[in-house]
Amino acid sequence: MSSIRLAVRENILRDPSKVTMQMYRDYLDRDGCAWVCERGQKIVGFSYAAVADHSIWALFVDPEHEGFGAGKKLLSLACDWLFAQGAEQIQLSTSKNSRADYFYQAQGWERIELTASQEVKYQLRKNR
Repeated sequence: MSSIRLAVRENILRDPSKVTMQMYRDYLDRDGCAWVCERGQKIVGFSYAAVADHSIWALFVDPEHEGFGAGKKLLSLACDWLFAQGAEQIQLSTSKNSRADYFYQAQGWERIELTASQEVKYQLRKNR
């Protein structure tokens, strides 16, 4: 999953030390739930849902495997799980004017502009 995260062309992680292997483990074991998408025997995408703040902590697809619907399915799984955990609203943030920015708009999320930032926040209410 880390290699996919580091391979993306947008929303680049400028300092890989900010996302540690321990963080991946914590969101998997203690802080939330995760899903992967496989094609053949290879993981080509993943999503993580954080239960404490009802957010999507990560959603990334290997650039070589974009356009096959993996992102939509991974997002749907994470959202369904968070709503089942009692979330009334889910949140996330992403880079402004990126493909991810347009992706979340197309999925029906509400976009909230953050004024002095290069990021935008999104929220999705339970009754979408």
